[in-house]
Amino acid sequence: VQLVESGGGLVQAGGSLRLSCAATGRTFSSGTMGWFRQAPGKEREFVATIRWTSVTNYADSVKGRFTISRDIPKNTVYLQMNSLKPEDTAVYYCAARIFSDSNYANAVTYAYWGQGTQVTVSS
Repeated sequence: VQLVESGGGLVQAGGSLRLSCAATGRTFSSGTMGWFRQAPGKEREFVATIRWTSVTNYADSVKGRFTISRDIPKNTVYLQMNSLKPEDTAVYYCAARIFSDSNYANAVTYAYWGQGTQVTVSS
């Protein structure tokens, strides 16, 4: 199983980026896929997830600015990031698990991870 992220980069504050994560090797149509991020010197934190029911969840810090979506036939999840702030700077990781429950924000419950993509927001 591989999760391959793309779409990171450097953007000015207020700008937008769209991250993509394509899964190969198995489908997660009945599970949960999402995004976490890790800034230098900080722990990995939950950003957003989407369940097989299409229910979405967001961290308070990104609510209203980020949108997570998925394309089930393509086994791909996206993260549209608008109104980016310097504090959004981090390595963003795609994560997936084969089940869905309320513990979606806990990184240890995810068995599959991408390699990470850097997002840098300049002020």
